Amino acid sequence: MPAPRLLLVEDDPALAELLEFRFTAEGYSVTATADGDEALLLAVEEAPDLVVLDWMIEGTSGIEVCRRLRREKSTAHVPIVMLTARGAEDDKIRGLDTGADDYVTKPFSPRELIARVNAIMRRIRPALAGETLEVGDLALDATAHKVTRKGQVVALGPTEFRLLKFFMEHPGRVFSRGQLLDAVWGTDSDIELRTVDVHIRRLRKGIELAGSADPVRTVRSAGYSLEAI
Repeated sequence: MPAPRLLLVEDDPALAELLEFRFTAEGYSVTATADGDEALLLAVEEAPDLVVLDWMIEGTSGIEVCRRLRREKSTAHVPIVMLTARGAEDDKIRGLDTGADDYVTKPFSPRELIARVNAIMRRIRPALAGETLEVGDLALDATAHKVTRKGQVVALGPTEFRLLKFFMEHPGRVFSRGQLLDAVWGTDSDIELRTVDVHIRRLRKGIELAGSADPVRTVRSAGYSLEAI
């Protein structure tokens, strides 16, 4: 299995050197930069598996880098952990709303940061390696194109399969109809937003099991998520 690619964006030379050393020792392939504009170029050239991003950096700010990474199709779903000296609740909410998956306030322990990154990688690594994804009582084998629930094979159409796979790669995360449309159908698709609702209904019907709860959760005014049942 190839080493996970980590893009480290940090303009404190001493901290960047320490983190690069520690993550490399953990088995990551680390690319480091102190500049937000260069970070965007590096991410587009070769999408990393995860980004560790400082809020206050040279050039384009970390919060803007996060926003732009979320807009790019190739990096829209790459996990981002933000580092910042801003500890106020409003700043944390702003960072998370912009698209960060986690938020670490300086000063922090490198061990804590590595633990948080490792936790994220354990969740997404099966998708990167092409192995079986498991969320709750659902299992998806991307290679065999097979889905089971509590060991029972369920039949899904191609679109529902892609939709479920995307959900299982990001368990518990809420996605809007627009985000699902971009991720599953592509940004150039002419499909209408309401089509997403149709395929969500088909997905629910395909994976429903007597006596079991629906793992697809509707979040009013926000979108949908897949929960472990």
